[in-house]
Amino acid sequence: MDMRDFITGLPKAELHMHLEGSLEPELMMRLAKKNRIDIPYATVEEIRAAYEFTQLQDFLDIYYQGMSVLRTEEDFHDLAFAYAKRTAADGAVHVEVFFDPQAHTARGLPFSVAADGILSGLADAERQFGMTSQVILCFLRHLDETDALRTFSEAEPWLADGRIVGIGLDSSEVGFPPENFQKVFAAARDAGLRLVAHAGEEGPPDYVRQAIDLLHIHRIDHGNRAMEDAELVHRLAAMKIGLTVCPLSNLKLCGVTDMRRHPLKAMLDAGLKATINSDDPAYFGGYLMDNYMAVVDALDLSIADVVTLARNSIEVSFLDEDSKARHLRAISEAAEEVRH
Repeated sequence: MDMRDFITGLPKAELHMHLEGSLEPELMMRLAKKNRIDIPYATVEEIRAAYEFTQLQDFLDIYYQGMSVLRTEEDFHDLAFAYAKRTAADGAVHVEVFFDPQAHTARGLPFSVAADGILSGLADAERQFGMTSQVILCFLRHLDETDALRTFSEAEPWLADGRIVGIGLDSSEVGFPPENFQKVFAAARDAGLRLVAHAGEEGPPDYVRQAIDLLHIHRIDHGNRAMEDAELVHRLAAMKIGLTVCPLSNLKLCGVTDMRRHPLKAMLDAGLKATINSDDPAYFGGYLMDNYMAVVDALDLSIADVVTLARNSIEVSFLDEDSKARHLRAISEAAEEVRH
């Protein structure tokens, strides 16, 4: 049995992917020319070379620079569709994607340009590939909560009718703890939205604890550094809080110098609801399947481990219960077929 084929055939969800982080050099160059945007790169190869970085802030600098080429609904449509097409080929049946509206409104774009473009691209992808999707807007934590509350108000029409299902918290982590955003998360909680937050990527375990206790999140994005705190690990396991782990991103930025030392296997052994995701695949060198294979090879994961990861991704997703049950049955059937 080929492990790659088996994993591709498993129904699974991707729950941590920033759409702006799927901007491939070829699309960046095409959009720059179309929109007459000056970028400091003459060729696709120069852009790709610029994607070599070792620190989170260096990544964020080029990440925000790159998204300047996104100007129209069509641009965001094409970005979302390209990502969905690529991830459907990896066997994903559902994706929950992030976008950063503040990074676009700060450039003078109306909120609707990014939101409606992304939604139309994902809708076209669902019609063509059958992969369902949900959208989560993320607040940039290096901006203050007043700005986040303003964005939350601007997004209200999309939040009220479910076109956007929840909110998240991303960007520079260290020095910008979750406790800074309690008001906007309380407002979202009162509105019945889904809540996620980046914590424990570069920030300390206490950021994970704050996200749970102060923001009352449903999922933790990353969460690696929670493994430094045994009591916190026990809480995460008992509460069945999902962790959206991003192996290739961690290898690139977050102190994982050797994939053989990645904490994913320890997370599974501790009973944590860890999942596999690509984060910013254009920048970190791999989409969903690449991330699965990176840890399968490095950590010698078993068929049972892989099945658990796929099941976790469905269980901690924001899918309705009937859809979850259908996908979980398909996973069980695939595992049983391999067993025999």
